Amino acid sequence: MTAQAHTTHRFARAWHRVTEGIDAGTNIQRAFGLLWAAHRGATMAMVALTLAGAVVPAVQAYVAKLIVDSVVTATSRQLIAEHGFRLVLPYLLAECALILGNTALSQARSLTEHTLKAHYNLELNSRIIRKSLSLDLSHFENAEFYDRLQNVRREADFRAARIVNAGFDVLQSVIKLASYAVLLVRFSPWIAIILFFATIPSFLAQSHYSQLSFRLLNWRAPETRKQYYYEWLLTNADSVKEIKVLGLGALLFERYLTLFWKFLREDQTVAQQQSFTAFAWGLLSTGSYYFSYAWILLRAVAHAITLGDMTLYVSICRSTKTGFEELFDSIRNLYEQGLFINNLFTFLAFETKMTQVAMPKVVPQRVQQGIEFKHVCFKYPGLNTYALRDINLTIQPGEKLALVGANGAGKTTLVKLLTRLYDPTDGQVLLDGVDLREYDQLELRQRFGIIFQDFVRYNLAVTDNIGFGRIDALADLPRIVGASERSGAHTMIEKLPQGYDTQLGSKFEDGRELSGGEWQKVALARAFIRDSEVLVCDEPSTALDAENEAAVFARFRELTQGKIAVLISHRFSTVRMADRIAVIEGGTIGELGAHKELLALGGTYARLFTLQAEGYR
Repeated sequence: MTAQAHTTHRFARAWHRVTEGIDAGTNIQRAFGLLWAAHRGATMAMVALTLAGAVVPAVQAYVAKLIVDSVVTATSRQLIAEHGFRLVLPYLLAECALILGNTALSQARSLTEHTLKAHYNLELNSRIIRKSLSLDLSHFENAEFYDRLQNVRREADFRAARIVNAGFDVLQSVIKLASYAVLLVRFSPWIAIILFFATIPSFLAQSHYSQLSFRLLNWRAPETRKQYYYEWLLTNADSVKEIKVLGLGALLFERYLTLFWKFLREDQTVAQQQSFTAFAWGLLSTGSYYFSYAWILLRAVAHAITLGDMTLYVSICRSTKTGFEELFDSIRNLYEQGLFINNLFTFLAFETKMTQVAMPKVVPQRVQQGIEFKHVCFKYPGLNTYALRDINLTIQPGEKLALVGANGAGKTTLVKLLTRLYDPTDGQVLLDGVDLREYDQLELRQRFGIIFQDFVRYNLAVTDNIGFGRIDALADLPRIVGASERSGAHTMIEKLPQGYDTQLGSKFEDGRELSGGEWQKVALARAFIRDSEVLVCDEPSTALDAENEAAVFARFRELTQGKIAVLISHRFSTVRMADRIAVIEGGTIGELGAHKELLALGGTYARLFTLQAEGYR
């Protein structure tokens, strides 16, 4: 590297540190804005209690000086014990009152701080959850976003709490030092200046290592997420069976440990350097204190100050040194939290990419013209290849359409566009001749009953698992029962210990785990309860046995009478019930027609159907 390039590199690094510092300061300001929004009363109380508590130590030190001077006066005048004690008593009572008052202030601050942190954490978590709910599916399928979300979920609560502590510690330290300075300047302002500048190098060094720790944790966010994933695989009920059978436990645990020891070595290197630097610069700070201490003793021996003054100045000198260290440590801590909480504000700044028109059109209660895919192309964010290319497809009102094709052909992607989890890269998806983007997004999705292949197994009551399909029906047990009867889940549910009140899953006490097929029936009921105009099923029968599958789909046309149904399945015994079948090949529609028409065509569908039929002979 040339000298000029080296200089440029150093300048760039220095400028980066400056911008990081500016960002940290902005983040701190915004964090305290959130604190104010969380609980104004508790915030104001914390400020008042912090100010009051900060003044007490200086007043205590001054009262201690008066006690010593009173004792010296009483001794020098050779007063009798009773008169001497009367001279000291007012100051003794004052000190007692100060101690009791400081204890009360400390307890009041602790209680207020507890209240403020609880409301602050609620404010932060609420904003994180609301932001997550507002974001598109594309965000959650993006690795960079997940790294950011991982950092936010891991750090938001405790970083926010540390900002509260550090912020009020800075305020308290400043007030303390100001009160000490008022007393110390009577002796010599130079002591305050010496103690201040002796603490700065340690502060700058600690700030450097705070930046280093911040960068280190951010750089390894993807690996940290992988470490958590290994831990999840080794301890999760969904994966432990296969891991035991395949003997993967030792291998995955070894990978977990490899990352753990790598992170530990990195952290220890930084911690060792930080400790050595702190010790080295701490010697300068300690030396400045004992220089000031000796100066005060010298003045006392020379009778330039009283014994009480000596007690006061030594105490204030010690407290000033400690106060500067606490102040800079609080500032460093505040700065460090300001760097880390940048993840929170970056996350909260994410915006949905899917447009929402200012005046959305009303979604039709009944589909009149059907659904149309018009020259639809789509590629996932960050990818150059198209998942769907020039899709032209019309689904008539009341029509049952099946989608078949190889894995990755684009079937589920087409469903995501239909339900507006994504918008097309090019082209339009129309409902009754209106682009889906012109409808209200929430209202539009309420018109769809959807069950995905990777449906959620809610570890909650049966009524919740089904009622979540239509929130306004959560308390409508007859409707929930009706949906479960249509999905074939009712008989199974009746046999559960508490029937529809049974807790499902194994995450909580008294939970009842279901088989894959039983879970799928519950998920089908969740889709049926919506009574939607469009029913979308992505592999809805993969976990059902042949008998239950036949029972469900024997009534499939009845259940969707007069409504649009879109079905993705690899089972041709199921898709043959559809009015039309679309064969998706390489992101395009290769074949389209009824079951008999496609068999007569002798193309991909006929070949796949024949292959599957051969398996049952």
